[in-house]
Amino acid sequence: MKDQKELTFKLISAIETYPVRHPVLRAGKPLSSCEFSGDNLKTTFHIGAYQNNQLIGVASLLQVKNTSILNVFAYQLRGMAIANEHQGKGLGKKIINYAETILKEKGVLLLWMNARVSAIPFYTKCGYTKSGSIFDIQKVGPHVVMFKKLN
Repeated sequence: MKDQKELTFKLISAIETYPVRHPVLRAGKPLSSCEFSGDNLKTTFHIGAYQNNQLIGVASLLQVKNTSILNVFAYQLRGMAIANEHQGKGLGKKIINYAETILKEKGVLLLWMNARVSAIPFYTKCGYTKSGSIFDIQKVGPHVVMFKKLN
């Protein structure tokens, strides 16, 4: 009988994201580089995607106001990462959908992120729109702001 690959999502702590965040987003950098400002605020939440009880994907959502897009209270997606061996299988879209569902329940009107240039096609497929020009995040690389209205 074939092993079922059960996928579950749950809210986790910031530090629990590190085993996926570090090798995917901060490879070659110290583990401490996985700590993002705002990670431990009461309004921030972190999603863990598990397959057969193994953490394979993470995303962090930080409540912020982004006046460059719309003058509304919004959430920023940060630190989204899928374990290398699980990339390209649709898990990122499932995490985004899960996050959007939680945010809609909270009455959030907008989700935005500083998307790596290489991730623009992924976020576009998920319904996100580019805003502004490409900019460089020091020691990380080129990014662009992308957003989606959730109402």
